[in-house]
Amino acid sequence: MNQSKGHGAERLSAQGGGDSANPGLPPEVRRDGEPGWAGGLRKLYNSVVDEPLPDSFRDLLKKLDGADDA
Repeated sequence: MNQSKGHGAERLSAQGGGDSANPGLPPEVRRDGEPGWAGGLRKLYNSVVDEPLPDSFRDLLKKLDGADDA
């Protein structure tokens, strides 16, 4: 039953999102309805998709494609 004064704000931040600058507040939403963090997530995804395929994976895919023919 002994709670600190800041405990409620921490709980809101953990439940409702928000960020460290504005704990307990909803995340920023742009005019087009997209959350403010979506652009960063898209850039990260695109950087992973654009990475070259390792040679070992390419060799494995060739072996697997050849197994379909047999």
